[in-house]
Amino acid sequence: MPGWNAENIPDQSGRTAVVTGANSGIGYVAARELARRGADVVLACRSAARGRAAVVRLRAEVPGAEVEFVPLDLADLDSVREFAKACGQRRPSLDLLVNNAGVMALPFGRTADGFETQFGVNHLGHFALTGLLLPQLLAADPGARIVTVSSGFHALGDIDLDDLNSEHRYRRWIAYGRSKTANLLFTHELARRLETAGSGIVAAAAHPGYASTNLHVGASRQEGHRPMSRLMGVGAAVLAQSAASGALPTLYAATAPGVQPDAFYGPRLGWRGAPVRSWRAKWTLDDTSGERLWAASEKFTSVPYGSLAR
Repeated sequence: MPGWNAENIPDQSGRTAVVTGANSGIGYVAARELARRGADVVLACRSAARGRAAVVRLRAEVPGAEVEFVPLDLADLDSVREFAKACGQRRPSLDLLVNNAGVMALPFGRTADGFETQFGVNHLGHFALTGLLLPQLLAADPGARIVTVSSGFHALGDIDLDDLNSEHRYRRWIAYGRSKTANLLFTHELARRLETAGSGIVAAAAHPGYASTNLHVGASRQEGHRPMSRLMGVGAAVLAQSAASGALPTLYAATAPGVQPDAFYGPRLGWRGAPVRSWRAKWTLDDTSGERLWAASEKFTSVPYGSLAR
């Protein structure tokens, strides 16, 4: 693992991958490097214009790459269902799902289905997507993987199971941290259920550390706060590692031999460096919280994981 980089990614020929939020940042890099190693990659993006532009860019960087854009808006469960249906029709099996897309520290808002935006996009959208794509993932079992991108900011707080949608109080950074805790609790419970079902699918998680991506300036841009947006951009340029480096923990979790279920990978120094096993808060390993979040998520999304019943 020390010094692991994109050159160490094993051959991915014959494998099919879905990467959410693949039009920019670490999602784009992950999609590009998987395609470079021979994978057939679906770029799942909210913006059709940016998604198609990413396909053009990726094919220019990796001639002959097998890539396709399919629209996916994680803030709209109807869109999630349409995406899963389209993927199921075109690809009967799926070897890798990278739940990468996300939003960070946004002003309070709600998704198309009425969920607090950060919880709805970062967790519920990916929970629904994974459940709907589970038949294709099981068709590729053994060998399939599900990688969910969390953040070191999960340490900001344990999830509030009595106020998942921030109906009583909203603090944008705490809400973001809790949505990233939800990513890790989801991975923990998913790994447990897959093992109980006798499946060989590996569910793992990763975080990019401090990587220079559009995620850091999204909130200030949405608010029209140009000075803050510029400041965040300068900070990322000076302190952050590149998106290519930030994508390495995700790529390691997705492709490296020996990755264990419920493992969590991040940069060696916490905010930058080669991928290693990462520290995680104890509350992300709590079985009771994982079960309760799972039950709430099934209820909110109306997506049951029938084959992975408790």
